[in-house]
Amino acid sequence: MKIFAAFLLTLCLSSAFGQVTSKYIDSVVNASLTSVEQAGVAVAVVQDGEVIHSKGYGIASLETGAKVDENTLFSIASNSKAFTTASLGMLVDQGKLNWNDKVVDIIPEFRMYDPYITAHFTIVDLVTHRSGLGLGAGDLMFIPDGSDFTVDDILTSFQHQEPVSEFRTKYDYDNLLYIVAGEVIHRVSGKPWDQFVEEEIMQVIGMDRSATYLENLKTNKNTAKPHSTENGKLEQINEYMDPNKVFGAAGGIYASVEDLSHWMLTQLNGGVYQKDTLLQPQTHAKMWQMQTIIRSSAKGQGPYNTHYKAYGLGWDLEDKNGYSIVSHTGGMPGMLSHTVLIPELNVGIVVLTNTSPGGYAFISVMNEIMDAYLEADDMDWMGRIKGYLTRSTDEANEFVDAVWETCENAKTVHLDFDDFTGAYNDGWFGDVVIENRDGKLWFTSQRSPRLTGEMFFYQANTFAIKWEYREMNCDAFASFTLDENGKATAIQMKGISPNIDFSFDFHDLDLKRVE
Repeated sequence: MKIFAAFLLTLCLSSAFGQVTSKYIDSVVNASLTSVEQAGVAVAVVQDGEVIHSKGYGIASLETGAKVDENTLFSIASNSKAFTTASLGMLVDQGKLNWNDKVVDIIPEFRMYDPYITAHFTIVDLVTHRSGLGLGAGDLMFIPDGSDFTVDDILTSFQHQEPVSEFRTKYDYDNLLYIVAGEVIHRVSGKPWDQFVEEEIMQVIGMDRSATYLENLKTNKNTAKPHSTENGKLEQINEYMDPNKVFGAAGGIYASVEDLSHWMLTQLNGGVYQKDTLLQPQTHAKMWQMQTIIRSSAKGQGPYNTHYKAYGLGWDLEDKNGYSIVSHTGGMPGMLSHTVLIPELNVGIVVLTNTSPGGYAFISVMNEIMDAYLEADDMDWMGRIKGYLTRSTDEANEFVDAVWETCENAKTVHLDFDDFTGAYNDGWFGDVVIENRDGKLWFTSQRSPRLTGEMFFYQANTFAIKWEYREMNCDAFASFTLDENGKATAIQMKGISPNIDFSFDFHDLDLKRVE
């Protein structure tokens, strides 16, 4: 594998400026598809104002066998965030908004966990992951899909969250505040976020097939379906649905690599697509200015001799091999995406996949192509990623299997389920009900109905919940607090698997018995 990867890295590379050919990209993607079981991949590369590669590989659907091409639509998930910040920037250019405007001046009902922070929270704070809240705080409101939470619920949810750091001092990735940013766009422009992005950005730069939500697509033809390999084999899973159109500004967009090539050309041209100006130069430049420092070092670290990593406005910023890299990744159930811009080389690369984790091709394929441009040393990304996934999956499975084995062996433990049954409430997540169903303890979320499942006694006062939702591995522990009579008064939760997606923030719940 390592020898083959080294061969691929030298194949079809021009010595001048590390220019990459379509033949080379084909070889990288085909090696990935051969190495690890996955459904499909699509790749576009732009360089010096031209699209030099735009192509699909593999299958869009395991069930139909439909092939991926350059126009196949994928969920780009959090790569949607840059469209949201660009929309805010356009409103700034129009004189309708300032970056330092207070959110409560636009959305009076917006509430954070502290009155001072509520009063001083700005537009920039919404989109730079420095709120003081923890990683993925509140994501359970929309992951898994099927919940009934509205934008109004999200606007007031943060007052019930517990901060993990001081305001504006630490990076912790956040989705819900981007939804608030989408509502800012709605209230300032008079257009809902999805309408603004589709009319003011997508239609202008020729993203003709793309849409802000799966539900907004003009046609479902040539749309990639999500797949998973979490259960040890390739399986097609259900599409994430958002009929209430809540999540879009954080991660709703469906796009093809052909359409995203227009987006990358616009970014690399300073916010201008052909003769159409989306963003003024100073506004576009601000998108790529460091707002939240993630880490920095005077001495370069890691394989790329990296000195800094930071977050701008909807973009990750770092240096690799002496070049500034502007990038973002995205992930939804069964869909992964990666965009990389190298402004000094006038190069943009986007990789879309419809398998999770699927060997993390969105990283390995991207890094192989990027490294060719950066003229980096061979790092055998496919071998690295495959090895990492094998180790982490084996370790996680060993832990999870041990949990369920403990539950199996504890089945004879006698418990009075009446001590645990009842309704419990969390300030931002709402009510859950613990009930006895024919001798089985059962957990049901009232507002996120896909989070329902049987509770198996684990040990002490803790149960393991096996969710009926199986698109992602997200089973959870539920630990009860008992009063002096052995009656449950509260529940604390956390994910079981060490590899659980951070959006399953069960640990942020503070469920108190209400009846």
